[in-house]
Amino acid sequence: MAASMGALKKDLRKQIRRIMSDLPGATIETQTANAVKTLLAMPEYRSAKRISVYLSMPSGEISTSSIVRDALEQNKRVFVPYTYQLKGPKDGQPKSVMDMVELKSFPDYEGMESDKWGIPTPSEASITERANSFGGTGLTNGEVAESADPANGLDMIIMPGMAFDANFGRLGHGKGFYDYFLQRCHQSSGMPFRGKTSCIQFLAPGQSVPMDSTDYRLDALILGNGEVRRAQA
Repeated sequence: MAASMGALKKDLRKQIRRIMSDLPGATIETQTANAVKTLLAMPEYRSAKRISVYLSMPSGEISTSSIVRDALEQNKRVFVPYTYQLKGPKDGQPKSVMDMVELKSFPDYEGMESDKWGIPTPSEASITERANSFGGTGLTNGEVAESADPANGLDMIIMPGMAFDANFGRLGHGKGFYDYFLQRCHQSSGMPFRGKTSCIQFLAPGQSVPMDSTDYRLDALILGNGEVRRAQA
């Protein structure tokens, strides 16, 4: 079953890549403007004090730079992904994990170098001085604090993905970083509000994202036309 699930996800990723490769840049710009306007007006965003924002690739997905700017201007604490290899992973841990580390300012964001996918990424040298969403500074090595401090954690996660469906299923890029990160959130300070701004990746009626027990569904999805859809509580 696991192999079959993996094959289904792989095939869907190929399909989405073909669609996205033909999508004009102007279309993504328009959908970015629509989706971001809706997100910034959402009560969950407006009330959030600590948020996580994925940093977008230069093409092929909705840009998050204006979200980062607005959140910092609103004096929210903004945490962004940093992936790294574990030193001696334990049973049940992947070889590589993702922590969320804090941005200090918008110039801090603008000064980041891009990784091999063109995504702005905090430098390795800066990590020890950055607050971690799980508490403290630096990396966690994939661990979760035994006694979670309610002052830590996140109020909202703005997540990336390749495809989404009407049941709030999400297809990631295949690395499993968010799946394991959300598992740790659940074990630590509780599950934050999970949302995504999307465009062409919203699947047609009758199509669904292949999901298993390790996958988490979204709480809300914003389409490229600015429409927001919410999962039932």
